Amino acid sequence: MASLVPAGPKTLLHPIFIGAGATLLITASVGDIMYWETSNWQWANMSSWLIVGGLIMALLATIVLIIDFLTGRAARINWLSFLLVAAAASLSLLNIFIHSRDAWTSVVPQGITISAIVTILLLMAAFNGWKVTTVRMPAAGDRP
Repeated sequence: MASLVPAGPKTLLHPIFIGAGATLLITASVGDIMYWETSNWQWANMSSWLIVGGLIMALLATIVLIIDFLTGRAARINWLSFLLVAAAASLSLLNIFIHSRDAWTSVVPQGITISAIVTILLLMAAFNGWKVTTVRMPAAGDRP
């Protein structure tokens, strides 16, 4: 009986979650810039929520990365991409504590600086397609 699944490398699941979290964290930096320009506190609130959402997605990406390893999808860690994404998540955790302060100091200057650094780190990780591992290729005798 023919399989409906095409033969070839398995698909990694974690890049979807890393990309979604990165989108939220990069958008938070836009909210920080808007708060800096307008002083409208709703931009700071939006940035805080986006950072929290990005951190939740980072947690989900970590869980899915473990699943990628346990199911044999992932072969080995690409340490540069892994460190870029891990540093961005760690800085974002620090950033949410900074954003929890009151008034102008919740964003300017530390919050906006950390958001800019996180954005740069994530854009560097994007060049690898949000993958922090390599795909495990099937062996010559493996069945799809």
